[in-house]
Amino acid sequence: MWSLQNIADSVQHWLYATFNPTIAMLIEFAIIGVLAIGLFSMLGLVLIYMERKVSAWMQLRLGPNRVGPKGVFQTMADTLKLIVKEGMTPNGADKLLFNLAPFIVMISAMVILAPLTFAKGFQIWDINIGVFFIAAISSLSVIGILMAGWASNNKYSLLGAMRSGAQIVSYELSAGLSILAIVVLSGSLKITDIIASQENGWWIFKGHVPVWIAFVIFIIAVTAETNRAPFDLAEAESELTAGFHTEYSGMKFALFFLAEYVNIFVVCALGAILFLGGWMPLHFGTGTKFNEVMDYIPSSVWFFGKTFFLIFVIMWFRWTFPRLRIDQLLNLEWKYLLPISMINLLLVTLIAILNWHF
Repeated sequence: MWSLQNIADSVQHWLYATFNPTIAMLIEFAIIGVLAIGLFSMLGLVLIYMERKVSAWMQLRLGPNRVGPKGVFQTMADTLKLIVKEGMTPNGADKLLFNLAPFIVMISAMVILAPLTFAKGFQIWDINIGVFFIAAISSLSVIGILMAGWASNNKYSLLGAMRSGAQIVSYELSAGLSILAIVVLSGSLKITDIIASQENGWWIFKGHVPVWIAFVIFIIAVTAETNRAPFDLAEAESELTAGFHTEYSGMKFALFFLAEYVNIFVVCALGAILFLGGWMPLHFGTGTKFNEVMDYIPSSVWFFGKTFFLIFVIMWFRWTFPRLRIDQLLNLEWKYLLPISMINLLLVTLIAILNWHF
């Protein structure tokens, strides 16, 4: 299968042949940082444009169609507007925490990119607890949200931050139990091991009904964790103006906005890795002609295709379901999703012990 691993290996060999090991490692860090920031920026541009077009398509509208061909430069124009816009700090706000909060949210979203495998052999950090690392770092974003709401000295911001904290902490339980279902089946927390375990079929196909249940719960839970509609109670315009980022403007607001879309990409990439094989092509069994044909498709195309499919599903939710009330949101988690997830994890464990999966 064609992969990006050869490019990464060639760059690494050239650096270590040209420079001493310390300088070569520092240059590698710089290259990785630039690529991560570039991916971060491109995801913001692409996903915002995608969301506008998806919403327009679902509502029988055109979406952006003025700035550039088919409106492709509309997001760039919005970015330029936010760059030149003055960043205001309200009177009475805690200036240090107010200015620090958007950076915490952005940095936590960027760090999660490290264990993700974007193609075969193309990964920033192949840590042996990759899934646990993503779950742990993603939890830090709520600190930035709570910090932003409290430091703004605004009752609507504080209410939005408290809602977001309760929502993220609650739905992390169901998301974590869904992830554990795949960890039990694959027997590893390492991202590359989980992908390798799906060489003869994705877990969504060979894990029976419990994996389908885990997949559905995972999608619902991560939609709530990223504060996406119909779970966007933290920034409900009709109740809280803009929620925890009401007082933010300019690039500080842009960082919150950008981090939200990068988090959507990360959770969908994780879903693609756990349930849909990540960069692994669609294989049925071993050594079949079908598998050989699937191997001609580049691994990066498989990964980004699956990820963007899940992103489309989450965007579909936003333009299909009405916003829940805060009590309905918490009831859905604590009375339904969490008990179902716990029982489902027991079923998956039974399947793994008895080796009943395909």
